[in-house]
Amino acid sequence: MSLLQVDDLKISFHSRERETVAVKGASFTVEKGRTLAVVGESGSGKSVTALSLTRLLPGPPVCRVSGKIMFDGQDVLAMEQARLRQLRGKDIAYIFQEPSSSLNPVFTVGYQIAEAVKLHFPEESDVRGRVVKALDQVGIRDPEKRYGAYPHEMSGGMQQRVMIAMALACQPKILVADEPTTALDVTIQKQIMDLLRKIRQRSSMSIILITHNFALLPDFADEVLVMFRGDIVERGETEKVLREPQHPYTKALIACIPRLGVRQKRLTTIDHATLA
Repeated sequence: MSLLQVDDLKISFHSRERETVAVKGASFTVEKGRTLAVVGESGSGKSVTALSLTRLLPGPPVCRVSGKIMFDGQDVLAMEQARLRQLRGKDIAYIFQEPSSSLNPVFTVGYQIAEAVKLHFPEESDVRGRVVKALDQVGIRDPEKRYGAYPHEMSGGMQQRVMIAMALACQPKILVADEPTTALDVTIQKQIMDLLRKIRQRSSMSIILITHNFALLPDFADEVLVMFRGDIVERGETEKVLREPQHPYTKALIACIPRLGVRQKRLTTIDHATLA
């Protein structure tokens, strides 16, 4: 049985003037210990799909979610609030693309990670030790000292490592990384992706990577879903999709990957009118 199974997921946002359909019947599964990449441009429905997995989207009438989301045999859309609080962070944890927006500037990073640990593991006797261990696992030097540091005292890459440490401290079954490298320079991007790769190798945790960048996928993702305007237009094993893309939108996204020795006058134009 799949760890996560999503069937016919539909997400729409409502205002007085109109209804906007963000996701149009998406279906996919996430297996234990596997990495699924969800790829597409901004507005394709990637992030709202990820947020719906733990019901983090606004409720009706602003947003309506239908279909089925099954986590470890349990219906997420039918869960009571007490079970949802367990699901968020302990079972499914998130890393977002702007760590400076996710971390509270008035509390130390150690305090913020400890807060998550206390919520999900109230029986833990050595919370500080658990937090320091998590900081060490993500490659933060002198974790004892960094425990008392404030977010503004860290670089963007270090802040993102703190967010990963916060997720790891709660030992989730699924880690959702939503554009985790977008705000970082190329060197730090590689460090973060290498870190996520090591985490996957040493644990049985599943990863859902949300990205617009196909260049991040080789040697990282096992499977890939390509989303366009709320629809899944292509899916399959990562190596096969990269080698033999079938949909014009997938081909255009892959053509945007920079290649050594290949110079293009301009990137491939994605004609949305013909793909709609």
